[in-house]
Amino acid sequence: MLLSDRDIKALLALGDLRIEPLRDDTIRENGVDLRLSREFCRLRQRVDVVLDPDSPGDPREFYECVEAESIVVRPGERLLAVTEEEVSLPGYLAGLVMLRSTWARTGLWVPPTVVDAGFRGQIVVELMGSSFPVKLKAGTRFLHLVFIKLVTPSSRPYSGDYQGQRGVRLPKFFKAGST
Repeated sequence: MLLSDRDIKALLALGDLRIEPLRDDTIRENGVDLRLSREFCRLRQRVDVVLDPDSPGDPREFYECVEAESIVVRPGERLLAVTEEEVSLPGYLAGLVMLRSTWARTGLWVPPTVVDAGFRGQIVVELMGSSFPVKLKAGTRFLHLVFIKLVTPSSRPYSGDYQGQRGVRLPKFFKAGST
C-alpha cells in the first residue's frame, strides 16, 4: 500500500518517519520531493583500469567528487548524487525513489532505487545523462520518494554499510571517507 500525504503527515507527527529538513513543499499527494545537495561524484570514463572489488585501489581512479552549486550532466554521463534531506524509516516502511517527471522529460534517468525498511541517512542515487547536456542546481526538487507500508514489519530492518550515510558514499569496498 502506497502512503498518501495524510499518512505521511501522521507518521511524521508520531515520529515514526523523519525527514530533515522538512520544508513546506516536501510532502506531495502520495510521496515526498527531495532536493539535490551540493555533492556529486562523476564516474570517470576508464577503459584502461579494472576496478577489482577485492583490491579496489584509489577511488579517485574511478570517481571525481566535487561540491558545487550547479553541475552540467553531459550526454551519456553517469554521476552519483545525494539528497539534501536525511530520512529515517521505521521497520514497517520501505521507499522507492524515482526522478520527478519534469526532469525525466529532459532525458535524465535514475535507475530504480529502493530505500529499505529501517534505513537512516541521506539517499544516494545514480544519475544517467540525457542525449544533450543538462544543468542541475543544488537545492532543486529533483527526486520523488514514495512510501510503501509492509504487510508485516521487517524481521531485520536495514543495518548495512550505508546506514547513517551523509554525503555521497562510494561502493562499500572503498574505505569510508576515501574520496
